[in-house]
Amino acid sequence: MSTPNSTGRIQSTLRRFLDNEASGGLVLMAAAALALAVANSPFAFAYFDALHLYIGPLSLLHWINDALMAVFFLLVGLEIKREMLDGQLSTWSRRILPGAAAAGGMIVPALIYVGFNLANPASLRGWAIPTATDIAFALGVLSLFGKRVPASLKIFLAALAIIDDLGAVLVIAIFYTSELNLAALGGAAIVLGILVAVNRAGVRKLSPYLLLGAVLWLLVFASGIHATLAGVMLAMVVPIKTTPGAPEARDDESPLHRLEHLLHKPVAFFVVPIFGFANAGVSLVGTSLATFADPHTLGVATGLFAGKLVGVLTVVGSLVKLGWAQLPARATWTQMTGVAVLCGIGFTMSLFIGLLAFDDPAIQDKVKIGILAGSALSGIVGSCVLMAGGRRVLAAE
Repeated sequence: MSTPNSTGRIQSTLRRFLDNEASGGLVLMAAAALALAVANSPFAFAYFDALHLYIGPLSLLHWINDALMAVFFLLVGLEIKREMLDGQLSTWSRRILPGAAAAGGMIVPALIYVGFNLANPASLRGWAIPTATDIAFALGVLSLFGKRVPASLKIFLAALAIIDDLGAVLVIAIFYTSELNLAALGGAAIVLGILVAVNRAGVRKLSPYLLLGAVLWLLVFASGIHATLAGVMLAMVVPIKTTPGAPEARDDESPLHRLEHLLHKPVAFFVVPIFGFANAGVSLVGTSLATFADPHTLGVATGLFAGKLVGVLTVVGSLVKLGWAQLPARATWTQMTGVAVLCGIGFTMSLFIGLLAFDDPAIQDKVKIGILAGSALSGIVGSCVLMAGGRRVLAAE
């Protein structure tokens, strides 16, 4: 049972999280827009050449996508662990609505993508691209409405996106792993075991975890599993308690909370915008209506916009009608519909999965156009629905 102080700490942590994610989402929007502008300007050749410039064993783009994004996945893992053990997802009653909505919001978009690409078995590898919600982008749009949208809906969207991220991590680990190097994989398992032992030994300094985490990243990178998943593995062993064996000692001084606090702003304002700038740039030269009618583009865009709306809203409506859950406090069905549409903003994780799914640059560009189109449409329509819902609420008051 939470004490008043611990409840206050949880709310304070969540509020800081929402504030950072929302602001970071606005920066991400600017980075994506800049990438598109540069990729379609006289500087396009310099932009693409720089991304493929090799620095040591990897190109700049691979350093961003494999190494820098491991920090993003570390933060995602920390957020998942904290919310599951110490936050808004700490009980089953709190998990059921966002959890079920996240599942619906992953299944329906995947089915829509598969429906558009059944004729080409090779294209089915991209089924997971429209399943992810970009928490920073979506919360960034939602933050523009201020008090017109109740805080409970922002928490619902954050919880849904966190569970969504967990699903995306599992999808990447299971379906987008290349041939395995068993020696490196065994080494990674040993390092992970050492990290667990360090946790059990009561070590609460961050430096041992970070140093071993760097070794873990190298071994996971060499193993054939995508290197970013090393960030999630590391997050799972970072202690959430200040003192071993003290269940009530979960507070802002724990290693997990300290590391999460250290990473929030760098990830929101540096890591994710750089990833967005490096990957959102797609040349629109030669783009026509035929491009948007391509099964890759259409499957991703429709999956994000229509699939997320149908999947999330159908599940929420069913659970509420059956009496198994309630709408978030003070939220209307119009506002819930607007949030369901915003779930179709799938920028960061969708781009990431798209790069893993296809090696062909031409297909990657079609996928990117689908992600940008579906995300933009979701953001615009979702905002219009929330504006309408907000006016009704204000009028009612």
